[in-house]
Order: sequence, then C-alpha cells, then structure tokens
Amino acid sequence: MTYQVLARKWRPRTFEQLVGQEHVSRALINGLDQDRLHHAFLFSGTRGVGKTTIARILAKCLNCETGMTSKPCGECGSCVDVDEGRFVDMIEIDAASRTGVDDMRELLESVQYTPTRGRFKIYIIDEVHMLTNEAFNALLKTLEEPPSHVMFIFATTEPQKIPITILSRCQRHDFRRIGLKSIIAHMKTICQEEHFKIPEQSLVLIAREATGSMRDALSLLDQVLSCSDGEASHEQVLDILGLMDRKYVFDLCGTILHGDVGAILNILDDCYNRGHDLKKLYEDVLEHFRNLLIVKMGRNIEKLVDLPASEIDQMMAQTNSVTASILNQILDDLFREEASIRQASDTKLALEMAFIRLDQTKP
Repeated sequence: MTYQVLARKWRPRTFEQLVGQEHVSRALINGLDQDRLHHAFLFSGTRGVGKTTIARILAKCLNCETGMTSKPCGECGSCVDVDEGRFVDMIEIDAASRTGVDDMRELLESVQYTPTRGRFKIYIIDEVHMLTNEAFNALLKTLEEPPSHVMFIFATTEPQKIPITILSRCQRHDFRRIGLKSIIAHMKTICQEEHFKIPEQSLVLIAREATGSMRDALSLLDQVLSCSDGEASHEQVLDILGLMDRKYVFDLCGTILHGDVGAILNILDDCYNRGHDLKKLYEDVLEHFRNLLIVKMGRNIEKLVDLPASEIDQMMAQTNSVTASILNQILDDLFREEASIRQASDTKLALEMAFIRLDQTKP
C-alpha cells in the first residue's frame, strides 16, 4: 500500500472525523447551519494538519445533493466525486507551480461562469503565498466583487507573505499542530483496521518524528507497513525508519544527572557508530531536560509536556533525586552550547566537549 492509497483511505470525510482542528470545524459548522459563510477563506498552518482536507469537506457540504448542510451524506454523486477528487466544480491549484499573473488570469476567466453541476464553484489554492504580486493584484478584483456562486479557499504555511489587501478580504482560520496523543490514537485505529501489529512505543516514536503533522505520521507508518508482513517489532521499526530509540535519550540524560562522564561518552560513541544524527540527539536532550524541569515543577504537566503517560512517569522517577534549580542550570548550560553544536563541523567532538564542560560546572 502506497502512502497515497493509505492517506486517501483514511482521509477524514466529515468535520467530525477531522483530528485536532475542532475549533475550525466548529466555526465552519456554525456558518453552514446559519447560512453565514464568507466568500473567501484563508487556512494557515504547518504542513499536514488538514488544510486542504477541510477545504474538500467544505466543498462537499456546499454541493451535497441532499442540500447545503454541515453533515453531507457522503453517498451522493457530488460527495463521492469530491472525495475522489474529480468533482468538476472543485478546482484545486498548486500555487507553487502556477505563480504567474497569466496563470491567475486564466483561472479568473472561468469564475464568471456558473457551476456545471453543483451550487458553488470552489477554488482551492494551495501554498497561495507563492503567487507573485501581479497574480495577487489580478485576484484582488474578484475578491472585492465575487460572484455569488464562487468560493475561494486559500491554504498556506506562510501567511505573513500574503498581501494585507488579500488578507483583509478573507476569513482566516489558523490550524494547530496535531497533538501527540491524537496522532497515536489515529495510527492505532489504522493499524487495527489494517490488521497490523506494532508496539505502542513505536507509534509514540513515529508520532514524535511527525512533529504535529498527520501527513508525516502516515508517511512514516506506511513505510513500516510496506516493509513488514503484518507485524513489526520495535527494533524493526527503528531499523526501517533509521530512527533513534528514546532509550538513548533517557539513558544519556540519566548519566548527565549522575555525573558519569565515562558513560556519557560511551553512549555518544554508540550513537555515532550506529549512524544516528548527533545534532538531532542534542535537540532531543535539550527538549528532555525542558520536560524534566516542567515535570519537577508539577504544574500543567499534561498541557506543557505532550508525551504519553508512561514517559511522564519515567521522567518523574528520573527527577526524584534532583532539585528544580539543578535541572534549570543544566538546561541553561545546554542551551548556551546549542549554537556551537549546530554549527560544528565535528559534531561528535563538539558534543563530547559540551557534556564534559557541563559535568565540570554542574553543582
């Protein structure tokens, strides 16, 4: 199964199925139920959080053959065609490859014609910030006086690059990164339906690597599914994806807290020999000590530390013998070294020196 097949099979078909963007879904549902939708929307947010997906759901809501509704039937010809990406009145454009004014003028010439099949013509323009200033100017006139049968939906990862004249004519919705627990739960459901067995710690690792992007998580999961036969151990997942086991981070941070320089250098050498990215390891160590400090302070842990309960329990055990002030000083020292680590030509040597200095200055 390719990623495209996996993503298409598990793509949300209704607002209720969309993970992590309930605030956007609620606003659009209210607009549909009250018949107070704007003629142009701007969906901004990082990659893989559902911007174009929710645009397609909105297209179904507006053109469902049962009537305009916040709960499309999903079975009529219009709904099926939108899901399959072949609905004639839903025009999807990648602005990254069609940035010029001529491309925009060609598109806008079709705006004046009424829909062929549905009630509305939906123009979904992805990565809209890539358009040139001339293309934006050509679009502006239509946004000022849009035909009643047209709706524009713009998606972007960089809203700051869009001219204010365009922004002021759009209803903007900012998409959030999808939480770790939501990504894990969604992948669990997929694995159960696909009859694939995978350890939960592997799903946690995949979700962390996705950094809030469901698309990235599904891409990594598909890679595991493609290279396995119905089941994968945690060691196989690490090998397939080339990822670092979280045990390295916990062990390294534990040896830092205990001041065991020999063990620190040994773990670094092991990671280096296995071909792991040592700069990524340093980033993980920084994040781990940040999380340790929050866990030690004991305030808003669930909100501020987006990790499974099992890892938070491990962190609580790891901080039993240290004070918050020591954790704060370690985090501060590590953060001061971050720039030199990032720019170092010999990352392994830079990490060794940083951890040795840390041990010498630690109280």
